Amino acid sequence: MQRIFMLCLLFTFIVKAQENTASKNVSTFTIEAPQLKTSKKIWIYLPENYAANIKKRYSVIYMHDAQNLFDAKTSFSGEWNVDEKLDSLKAPVIVVGIEHGNDKRIDELTPFKNEKYGGGNADQYLNFIVQTLKPYIDKNYRTKTKAKNTTIMGSSLGGLVSFYGALKYPSIFSKAGVFSPSFWFSNEIYTFTEKQSKIKTKIYFLCGDKESDDMVNDLHKMERLLDTKRCYCLHLTKSRIVKGGEHNEKLWRDGFVKAVLWLGY
Repeated sequence: MQRIFMLCLLFTFIVKAQENTASKNVSTFTIEAPQLKTSKKIWIYLPENYAANIKKRYSVIYMHDAQNLFDAKTSFSGEWNVDEKLDSLKAPVIVVGIEHGNDKRIDELTPFKNEKYGGGNADQYLNFIVQTLKPYIDKNYRTKTKAKNTTIMGSSLGGLVSFYGALKYPSIFSKAGVFSPSFWFSNEIYTFTEKQSKIKTKIYFLCGDKESDDMVNDLHKMERLLDTKRCYCLHLTKSRIVKGGEHNEKLWRDGFVKAVLWLGY
């Protein structure tokens, strides 16, 4: 089920005939992405009091698949309601959502190739975030720029690239929200994790027990591997397995607030 759903996301972009649901605190802009030889549409959420508190700076969460985060009209099968949920929390955080590249999504969000599906261009995608997008955001918005104030978060392939990106760039991201990660895509993600000398990243895992035959087992496998790279006593990992949870926006939408709170927002 997970793989079928993912492929639908890769090759089909459905715009539903309904009203826009993004709040007034969400805006968009386009930025060149030379690392990907294209341009990227970016969605940005600013806290309600952003304009009023002109001296206050904010932590930042970088998220993937922006089409699904804020607006039901652009979402594949329902949005995450990120803006409404953060408004209700009065969370002092900026969210930067990066639109996926439609038929390029699988390339952008996978660090290693899969024999059947290809992919493996996540290094360039992450370079875009680290070298181009983050400097732009830090220059144009009042952000807290240090790693301790910066999170990367996503689901499915977005969960995979968030995990990989957080480990590859610990000086940029100190926290990761890893929802329903597609660890099945390549076993090299485990090899990559094994090669890390020490992992200090704070990671929140979420998945449902009805997603696929291997989702829960893969997540537990990665948890055990992480335990060899840090002391369990530090409580840097949180895993939530949702009974009856399926591989969809509902699971990720319902789990978003708990993840944000545990990560320190």
